[in-house]
Amino acid sequence: MLAEELIVLDADSSLWRTARPWLDVALRLEQNDAGYSWHGWNKQQMSDFLKSRPPECSLAIGVWETMGDTLEQEVLWLGVVCEVVEGEVCSIRTFEALTAAGLKSPRQLEPGIEDALEIMRVARAQVPPVAWALFTEKATWDEWLFASDDDGGVIDKGELLAALARRGRCVLLGSQAAQHHR
Repeated sequence: MLAEELIVLDADSSLWRTARPWLDVALRLEQNDAGYSWHGWNKQQMSDFLKSRPPECSLAIGVWETMGDTLEQEVLWLGVVCEVVEGEVCSIRTFEALTAAGLKSPRQLEPGIEDALEIMRVARAQVPPVAWALFTEKATWDEWLFASDDDGGVIDKGELLAALARRGRCVLLGSQAAQHHR
C-alpha cells in the first residue's frame, strides 16, 4: 500500500496538518493483519484499489469546508496528490506544492470543475497523470470516510462513493493514461 521509502513534500504546509492523520490511518491499516479494519476500511480493500490503477499514476483529493456564520465561504480543507507506482503510494504532496508549477494558491481554489481540472493539469507537471480524483465537501467526505457496517466492519467504500457521486454529493474524475514518461 505504501512504498518503503515514502516521500512527503511540503510537510510544513497548512494543508499537510489536515493530511497527516490520514497517513497515520494508512500506516495503521498496513501494519495490522487482514482482520483489522478502521471505519469500514481494511488493508485488502486499499491494496485492491491501488493495484487496479495504472502502473504509474496519481490520485488527487480536494475537500472543501464551509466556513462562516452568515457569509458562508468554502475553504479548501484537504488537498493532496498521491503518486502511485505499481500499486504503492510513493509520494504525497499537498496542493500547496503545486503552486510552484502554476496552480493558484489553495486559498483561491474553489470546489468547481474548472479548478478541479486545473489541479489535475498542474499535478501532471510533477507526477504521472491523475487516474482518479475526488472533489467534495467535508460533510460528504466524513460520511464516506467513516461509514462502516452495523458492527463497525468493512463495507464497499467504492460503491458508497459511487452512490454519493450519483446523488451529486461529490465529483469523481480520472484519466485512462496507462503510461507516463518523464
